[in-house]
Amino acid sequence: MTNQIKWANALSTRPSLEAAVEEVVERATKSLEAPTDLGLVFISSAYASEYTRLMPLLEERLKTKALIGCGGGGIIGMNSSGEVEEVEGKPALSLTLAHLPGVKVHAFDIAGNALPDLDSPPDEWVQLVGVSPADEPQFILLGDPFSSKINDLLQGLDFAYPGSVKVGGLASGRNIGGNAGLFCNYQLYDEGVVGVALSGNIVLETIVAQGCRPIGPPYRVIQGERNIVLSVSQQDNADVSSSDGQSQTPLEALQKLIENLSEIDRQLAQDSLFVGIVRDEFKQQLEPGDFLIRNLLGVDPRVGAIAIGDRVRPGQRIQFHLRDAHTSAEDLELLLQHYQKAATGETPTAQEAGALMFSCLGRGERLYQKPNFDSQLFRRYLKNIPVAGFFCNGEIGPVAGSTFLHGYTSVFGICRQG
Repeated sequence: MTNQIKWANALSTRPSLEAAVEEVVERATKSLEAPTDLGLVFISSAYASEYTRLMPLLEERLKTKALIGCGGGGIIGMNSSGEVEEVEGKPALSLTLAHLPGVKVHAFDIAGNALPDLDSPPDEWVQLVGVSPADEPQFILLGDPFSSKINDLLQGLDFAYPGSVKVGGLASGRNIGGNAGLFCNYQLYDEGVVGVALSGNIVLETIVAQGCRPIGPPYRVIQGERNIVLSVSQQDNADVSSSDGQSQTPLEALQKLIENLSEIDRQLAQDSLFVGIVRDEFKQQLEPGDFLIRNLLGVDPRVGAIAIGDRVRPGQRIQFHLRDAHTSAEDLELLLQHYQKAATGETPTAQEAGALMFSCLGRGERLYQKPNFDSQLFRRYLKNIPVAGFFCNGEIGPVAGSTFLHGYTSVFGICRQG
């Protein structure tokens, strides 16, 4: 039995930190019934004044080779009834334990000021992490939103470990002293990134639900500088090499597009309008997972330019997107259906896989007006997999083979036997 990968999670909502630690350790250990190789802990910011006490309390009760975790404004885990629960704005502690035979587990911490230059060779990034690319590691990353230089880190890790999956999120709900609450191997860190590299008999699969739907046609960027789009040409969706008509400013294109929207979508476009950047320049039929969704930061009516939350270059394709609760739900369900259809072999039985959920603080009840929406939708399709995670200040996940920091997104990392 112990030769099989096993996962267990326990969530406690007890207001006393000691009682919460006692409950999650007892329940998770009893459920796992095997030696623990990895622990993942997520603690509500409602306990923020007690972050310094968490690691000593866990160390007294728990023995594991590697442990990482962080604080969050909302916490996700499996309650005592075996149901997944998203606890927002209240005390909550979620502990995942994993038995990982045949898996090399390496926990690490990285200070934000320790990152190599982006033009440094891959060896410098490998030395920073302490794991050889030959091991083909998969990464879970938790960072401080203010000191981690997370975009540089993700770019560097993609460079050094190009075939490796990276998922995670940025801690949320800092305490009064400014501590985001990052934990690694029973130590508390107040800045940088903590993570774990998993190599060997393990697969980390991802679902990245950005929660948007495209509107109007795709456009090809004709002129752009840094994150400013200056002119575009309408793109024939059936032919990636063609452009229809003359170039126009993106503001002109957007105004024409909005004129043809329904009244509901026109209202939505006032405060929920985004830009999707196509990641695969050669793909003809575009689907939701083909876009990297970025904020529309502003417009310059003098020249008709738009500013977006990422760099653009001439030749790229972009498409305007809208986001609302209905769209977010549809997007996640579609991705879950695709994952279920593409999954090879039998669906893992109870405990043979574990799922980590990194969801934006802007989702949850704030978006759906009901609790536990994303996590319960996930469990509807993957019934036997325990889910744990937290609500983030930014979510880490891959799109078209590269790793990005997202917003308003739910990223799921599904760990199973290789």
